[in-house]
This record gives sequence, C-alpha cells and structure tokens, in this order.
Amino acid sequence: MSIQAGEKAPPFTLPDEPGNEIDVGERIGQRPVVLLFFPLAFSSVCTTEMCAMRDDWSQWSDLDADVFGISVDSPFVNAKFREENDIPFPLLSDFNKRVAAEYGVLYEEFFGMHGVAKRSAFVIGTDGTVVYQWVTEDAGVEPDYQGVREAVAKAR
Repeated sequence: MSIQAGEKAPPFTLPDEPGNEIDVGERIGQRPVVLLFFPLAFSSVCTTEMCAMRDDWSQWSDLDADVFGISVDSPFVNAKFREENDIPFPLLSDFNKRVAAEYGVLYEEFFGMHGVAKRSAFVIGTDGTVVYQWVTEDAGVEPDYQGVREAVAKAR
C-alpha cells in the first residue's frame, strides 16, 4: 500500500547522476516537494510525461516547488535521459528500489521485470505531510498535471 495523503513523507537521499546525491529529506519543509515516480527512462509514456513537465516548466517554477522525477534506472541512464530531453529538474535513481518500496509504488511484475516503479505523483507540503497522492496500475496513464499543480499551490 502506498503512502497516503495525510501521512508524513519519509525523507530520503538518491543520486541524480553518478557521484551526486540529493538529500530530498533536507528539502522537505522548505517548500512544497513534488515526487514523480516513473517506470523507465526512454520508454514512450515516460518520455512524454517528463517532456510535458519540461514544456510547462514556467507554470511549475512559478509555484516555487522542488520537483523530482524518480525511476529505478541507474544514475547513468537517468542523467543521459535528462540531458537528451533537456529536463529542467533532477531525475533521481532509485536503483536499489528502496524509496519506491517505502512509498509503496513498485510493480510486482512489469513486462517480465520485477521491481519497476509505478507511475505515481506525490506532493509533500511544507509541514512534511503528503497532501496529494496518485498511483496508477496502468503505466500508460499520465498524471493529472493540473491536479498536481493545484495541490502544490495549496501545500504552502
């Protein structure tokens, strides 16, 4: 079962590229935090999702939130995916599947692979509480971007 709205968000640290760790727990409480778990870098819907965020980045940056994409891909793959698609926010590697498991968003089986992150979105308010939680079993469905933005606006 995934972390639910109203629960405290577990802090964590993950790399966004080889040798560079980002302490997301340290950022919780400073401003709203958006976590976008996605199955696999370079797959079609994941590319569409991350590029949709990029293309509407001015709307997101106006909200003054920290946005992080998270997948179980290696930091090498995520760094290349971010570079090739000009993604303006960090893409974190949960290669060991610790954070996705803690947030309750791992597929048992995904096209023959085990432990792939489910497409999901969490908004963490400035009090450290999850104020928005969305998880889908259908990896072809993108998040409700407007709903996530509205949750961020209320998360202050």
